[in-house]
Amino acid sequence: MNNCGNVGGRKAGHDDSRSGKGRNICAGGGGGYSLGPMAQGKPRILTGDTPTGRLHLGHYVGSVENRLSLQQDYECYFIIANKHAFTTRAQNPDDIRQSVMEIATDYLACGIDPQVSHMFIQSEVPAIDELTFFFSMLLPFNRVMRNPTLKDEIRDKGLGDEYPFGFPLYAVGQTADILAFRPEMVPVGEDQLPHLEMTREVARRFNQLYCGVDPHTEDRDYVKAGGLFPVIEPKLGRVRRLVGIGGPGPDGQLLKMSKSLNNAIFLSDDAATVQKKVMGMYTDPRRIRATDPGTVENNPLWIFHETFNPNQPWVQEMEQAYRQGKVGDVAIKKELVKVLNDLLEPIRQRRRQFEQDPQLVLEALRQGTTAANVLAEQTLALAKQAMKQEYFGRELRLR
Repeated sequence: MNNCGNVGGRKAGHDDSRSGKGRNICAGGGGGYSLGPMAQGKPRILTGDTPTGRLHLGHYVGSVENRLSLQQDYECYFIIANKHAFTTRAQNPDDIRQSVMEIATDYLACGIDPQVSHMFIQSEVPAIDELTFFFSMLLPFNRVMRNPTLKDEIRDKGLGDEYPFGFPLYAVGQTADILAFRPEMVPVGEDQLPHLEMTREVARRFNQLYCGVDPHTEDRDYVKAGGLFPVIEPKLGRVRRLVGIGGPGPDGQLLKMSKSLNNAIFLSDDAATVQKKVMGMYTDPRRIRATDPGTVENNPLWIFHETFNPNQPWVQEMEQAYRQGKVGDVAIKKELVKVLNDLLEPIRQRRRQFEQDPQLVLEALRQGTTAANVLAEQTLALAKQAMKQEYFGRELRLR
């Protein structure tokens, strides 16, 4: 059996290997960078976002809430996957760069602590690209194209056959985004589960092919059996798929919240914008007067109250009144405006502080990206050793 857990005689996860020895990772013009004591003894998670604009409430309940609750007890890596944004927006590099900063600012405004968690930029971690190439050899092309999330994106974005080769490649790249950090768990929204299943397949295949792990091994035991990569577990948010503020699609189902569908409430929207969006929110179209019985199901107004209103007894009482035609849409929408603005105001206040000093955002990204390179370079060295393709050490620097 190949020893996939060693590089230069040190086991993966050992204190020395965590500091990046074997590959010298330097920040600026100085010496080596160590993750320090915060990384010791904690299980690890990896999650992130493709920078397509500011974060919205769907991102918040789908993943950000989980990140906030987990960051004290887990070693957290949060990737801003800017290279994936080029799959459909290669002609707009300025927009992608701006989106990177917007998302990083949103992270900090929500409460991600750069002294505790590592938020980093994908394109500044070259080990991810090398792993993407190796992993692409472990997935048949037709398996990649069967990924339902990929097929949905091609349909929803109207790409037809006019998408770049990099579009299906990004699905492979996501497996490298994750496995480069060897996390135990990945907090995601429901639509990302097919990508995680591909990641699990790659981890199993690599461990079996290059680390000699028995294919009958239970997923939870792959590393214990000598594998390099854990077969990761997803962690879904409390709301798997938040709907948008607009009406249903042609199939009668409400569409998920999305910037591209123009049905999103952003974490950075000011109070007046939130009010305007909520007051224009789709509700029961058959309800003409406040005294008409209303339908709560398939109604964004009530889905939002059920998701965000902390006073659930009030929600249940008002839902019953709504069904009986005893309360109008306007009163319920005004209450939702208050609920959402109460949630978002602290985020908006913190965001304004970071907008006034963008260097704080860049420094948080630099710090997180340096830490990400330490771990990703170690993973790459271990992977190359397992594949018998590590010939020389190398030094990486962030200036």
